Amino acid sequence: MGRSRFHALVPAAVLTMLAGAASAQQRAEVIHWWTSGGESAAVRVFAEQFTKAGGTWVDTAIAGGANARTAAINRTVGGDPPTAMQFNTGKQFDDLVENNLLADVDSVAAAQNWKAILPEAIISAVSRNGKFYAVPVNIHGQNWVWYNKSVLEKVGAAEPKSWDEAIVVLEKIKAAGLIPLAFSGQKNWERDLFNTVMLDKAGPVVWNGIYTQRSEAAARSAEFRAAVETFAKLRNYVDAGSPGRNWNDATALVIQGRAGMQVMGDWAKGEFAAANKMAGKDFGCTLFGSKGGGYVIGGDVFAFPKQKDASRTGAQMLLAKTMLEPETQILFAQKKGSIPVRTDLDTSALDICAQKAAGLMKDKSQQVASVQMLAPPAMNGAMEDVISQFWNGPSTTTDQFIEKVVGVLKQRY
Repeated sequence: MGRSRFHALVPAAVLTMLAGAASAQQRAEVIHWWTSGGESAAVRVFAEQFTKAGGTWVDTAIAGGANARTAAINRTVGGDPPTAMQFNTGKQFDDLVENNLLADVDSVAAAQNWKAILPEAIISAVSRNGKFYAVPVNIHGQNWVWYNKSVLEKVGAAEPKSWDEAIVVLEKIKAAGLIPLAFSGQKNWERDLFNTVMLDKAGPVVWNGIYTQRSEAAARSAEFRAAVETFAKLRNYVDAGSPGRNWNDATALVIQGRAGMQVMGDWAKGEFAAANKMAGKDFGCTLFGSKGGGYVIGGDVFAFPKQKDASRTGAQMLLAKTMLEPETQILFAQKKGSIPVRTDLDTSALDICAQKAAGLMKDKSQQVASVQMLAPPAMNGAMEDVISQFWNGPSTTTDQFIEKVVGVLKQRY
């Protein structure tokens, strides 16, 4: 090989090695629980956008939120952390921050001006001690009521505006021989159904009394009692196959017209979209808020464990930046059913349900913080247990249930 040719090849070889090193540094293993059809389509948006930005997405999907969080936390504590891991917007990653196991994302937050483009409640949910420790990727409404328009037309019912009206509709659907309320009989969905009823029947004052102030007076109020009694009535409108059913399988019953209605967060809309169903044509969406605010806001965030290899933090920051880019936010929302967490985006490309949600986000009086944002995981778990026992134990009286709720509120968490 001639001297001139050797020197011509050396830079190319060096560039190849550097490119390979850079690619390795942008490798991101992401642990999440998005495994349903709609969720999988949504998470692919993040993977594809990260790839376009120069990264390599390594997908670690673990079914079930609790399972995914536990696996990610155990790996982080055990010294083998993923690049990023999913949490619900709220307090689920507090212990990791307190134990100095999470990297902050302040550099990305400053570059994208998060304090100007994110809602105050979301900023509070991802900040600890003045630093940003997670990337919020969406805003989910947790208390949507979805219904099959053909089913309601068949039974001669209009869209209900409250739980009192909904029970009348559920009776008509039951009389028609269909499943009135498609339900996933798992603890977290039993809790969410109860909370949806409580917000409508008791209002934001009692909601905050329970989950923020832990007020015994709120639990003993006439409004809370009315919510409990309405919740108990809903046992009459679920089918025998509901215990243990996955939430997306319940959504499928509504999509197929085998059931009339479902209470579920707006991630259910991703399932309708995956089945090529159109909001306003094939299915409808509504929120119940008879006593004030009616939109329970939550969402998802990704946190970034500290890495032994400092070079991997580059992939973390690239992923954090990519997730909040305007194009990513819109594409993700279209697949996931949520709305963008950024308030500075044009949402006209989203469906009518998302348009309704975006409108509610402009009215603070309609916004209600989710229980994940208000109460620690231990309290939410205790409430789940009490609500599940009541739902699955029809012999339990309203008074007995209220006493158990009071007991939860008196505990120290």
